[in-house]
Amino acid sequence: MSKEFRPLMMRANRLLGAALVEHNLVKIENLEAANERLIELSSGEQPRQSTILGILAYDMKVLREEDVLHHVVEVEGIGLMDLHNYDVSEEVKKATDPGMCWATWTVPFDHEEDFWFVASAYYLSPAVRSHWEKQLGGHILWYATTLEMIAEYLEKLAQAATAAAGASAATAT
Repeated sequence: MSKEFRPLMMRANRLLGAALVEHNLVKIENLEAANERLIELSSGEQPRQSTILGILAYDMKVLREEDVLHHVVEVEGIGLMDLHNYDVSEEVKKATDPGMCWATWTVPFDHEEDFWFVASAYYLSPAVRSHWEKQLGGHILWYATTLEMIAEYLEKLAQAATAAAGASAATAT
């Protein structure tokens, strides 16, 4: 995780963990163990691993990501989003900062007039919601999605940027 986004990532994870405990989705002792693991992982350059939700659900297996999604849909009243086949405009892609998205496990995927459409695996983290509200301005329509969906989206975005840079370099020579 880049030093620029590390504080945001740590705050997003800390407040997500607190929300998971508050909503009785995970026990405090499991969260404490996951936080220790997160600190170890966050010192590396693998943003895909810097997630308290991923550690709790997939490493420690004390939480199911589906339970978090169910809670967000039922209690918070937001919809689910499948980004696999969603055609994201170039405007939104260009406005997307991958480091910020990895730090918050959130991606903007559409923009219509004053409304931004945003998918997040970290909706329960108040730090994530307030960060994106400040970042995007306007109104945000939130959607829940999985860690895997966010990761795939960001990896495709990175591949497209690399391909575009390669094409630009080839035409310039």
